[in-house]
Amino acid sequence: MNQHAKVDIRHSTCPHDCPSACALDIEVIDGRSIGRVRGSKLQTYTAGVVCAKVARYAERIHHPDRLLYPMRRTGPKGSGQFARISWDKALDEIAARFDQAEREFGAESVWPYYYAGTMGLVMRDGINRLAHVKKYSRFYSTICANIARVGFAIGTGKIAGVDPREMGVSDLVVIWGTNPVNTQVNVMTHASRARKERGAKIAAIDVYNNDTMKQADIKVLLRPGTDGAFACGVMHVLFREGYADRAYMDRYTDCPDELEAHLATRTPEWASKISGVPVEEIEAFARLVGQTKRTFFRLGYGFTRSRNGAAQMHAALCIPAVTGAWQYEGGGAFFNNAGIWNFNESIIEGHDAIDPTTRWLDQSQIGRILTGDAGALKGGGPVKAMLIQNTNPVTVAPEQGLVRRGFAREDLFVAVHEQFMTETAAMADIVLPATMFMEHDDLYYGGGHQHISVGAKLIDPPGECRSNHEVLQGLGRRLKAVHPGFEMTPRELIDATLKKSGHGDIETLEADLWRDIQPDFRTSHYLDGFAHPDKKFHFKADWANPPSGKPGLGPWEQMPSLPDHWTVIEEADEAHPFRLATSPSRSFLNTSFNETPSSIAREGSPTVMIHPEDAASLGIADGDAVTLGNTRGETTLTARLFDGVRHGVLVAESIHPNKAHIGGRGINMLTGAETVAPVGGAAFHDNKVWVKRAMSASGRKS
Repeated sequence: MNQHAKVDIRHSTCPHDCPSACALDIEVIDGRSIGRVRGSKLQTYTAGVVCAKVARYAERIHHPDRLLYPMRRTGPKGSGQFARISWDKALDEIAARFDQAEREFGAESVWPYYYAGTMGLVMRDGINRLAHVKKYSRFYSTICANIARVGFAIGTGKIAGVDPREMGVSDLVVIWGTNPVNTQVNVMTHASRARKERGAKIAAIDVYNNDTMKQADIKVLLRPGTDGAFACGVMHVLFREGYADRAYMDRYTDCPDELEAHLATRTPEWASKISGVPVEEIEAFARLVGQTKRTFFRLGYGFTRSRNGAAQMHAALCIPAVTGAWQYEGGGAFFNNAGIWNFNESIIEGHDAIDPTTRWLDQSQIGRILTGDAGALKGGGPVKAMLIQNTNPVTVAPEQGLVRRGFAREDLFVAVHEQFMTETAAMADIVLPATMFMEHDDLYYGGGHQHISVGAKLIDPPGECRSNHEVLQGLGRRLKAVHPGFEMTPRELIDATLKKSGHGDIETLEADLWRDIQPDFRTSHYLDGFAHPDKKFHFKADWANPPSGKPGLGPWEQMPSLPDHWTVIEEADEAHPFRLATSPSRSFLNTSFNETPSSIAREGSPTVMIHPEDAASLGIADGDAVTLGNTRGETTLTARLFDGVRHGVLVAESIHPNKAHIGGRGINMLTGAETVAPVGGAAFHDNKVWVKRAMSASGRKS
């Protein structure tokens, strides 16, 4: 007689690089595999909704192409030729090569490299403990959040804002520079609730008519890198037409009179010429914001991934300070809650072992670092050995031409700990199989909300997969890296971190499932003053002394102190008449999920959106193969005619593998790694390019 499988519903938190950090209800089948994954209704931000790619997580965790055993390269770099070896041999070889590099070139020649393939604190950040104890080159995280964070905190003094669930009680939700339908679906859950229950309006501000804008009531379509100009035009109208809350500004802001005088020449006409948004649309949006006290500004990462990105975030953030929207429930602004967690990661990261004289290397400049750029190397010696966890730089990093050349070096030893044979893993000397989040314990927080949680191990991993922590323990022993963190289990690290952070112990947090630590209303709305020492919101930004990040990077001295359009972006020119943004796709998350069948089927092959009139002027038809290029490189993909962009603007939703592009060169061949002021970052959406119909193998145009 057939027996029915036993299905238990277990709880966890999505670990992927997304502000939603969704609370999950997971079907665990016979204790060995998973079935459906649903958003949990028990957590008030997730509210029962999860994105489609995570709902189908079973096809990822049980994928037949998962890496299962350690392997050593047997053919040329990038050939994909590997042979299975034991864990002991793999770890012995990695340790031996690290020790050799240290003997010959110094400890800083080893560079542990990672990012946010998991957002769990133990599995993401433990690699820093190895770097700190061994005095290897330190890792400066710049590829994602720096620009946005400093742009927000320079105004408020802290990376924290209004409870994001208050979108549900707002009368106008402004979704600016982010496409949450693709990237953080729970924003739409709460915004849609406000529309349904209160008749609220949803406004979307972005560079193309994306899936979020298609659901919005008010649509503002602008050119990439011009949000600051649009924001200034809006504030000009707010002052001019009496919508500025002068009593609020007198009490809570630093220099409202100076701001008003500065904005006198930043008229809607001025803003329109820069942004492409018609004057009447700028004025209509400003009046709507001015007339709607409960206006919630949900600010995103996308519009900050530009050389003027920090200034753009600050300019947008100034609008609710002008209107006084912070005073009202459902009003104010939110970007990220990094300022409320107060996690003490000293044991996880080995803070007691940090040598401040050890150089740090910029994650975004990996191409320059691996090809010997003296500036990127901070004047030190070459990088000779790497351990890579939780990231895929051969696809995602800027300046792919340099990145690929660097990884092809025969004198560079690379060990990659991964779940699939990514394009980075294919360039490695040793590949190690990694667990996924349901196969280990970890500690999570929600950047886009206010919950912390423990994600417990639910099932055993397949094959010989090991967690990041287990790999670091094995290497630590072989490298004689002595630290208490290497001797602890993940649960012990979680417990110690919670206690050091004032969050109790692991058992209590597990009993809570997802603990809500949102500060009270007055704190969240800064009603007792903002987080700067003077308790004011700063219209005048002190870019020399930012509240977060490493100061003094990039051309920070040129940054405008008051909100403005900073003309540092990579402007189109005669040779490169188009501006390109590489916005996130719906079914991929960076390069996570681009191995799962459903995501591949939905996204198809790489395309670039181009306005039909621009395409016609170049003799390009829908579906043609086209090549985009600039001084950094070229990539070939398929043209998609689309009137939801301004003239002269291209959008390529990413990130597809390099190999998915015609000719095998991915979209990040075109992106630069210049340091973005004032604390570093990568300007992924700020590229000037040319475009032309691609040549076929026969030499004829497609």
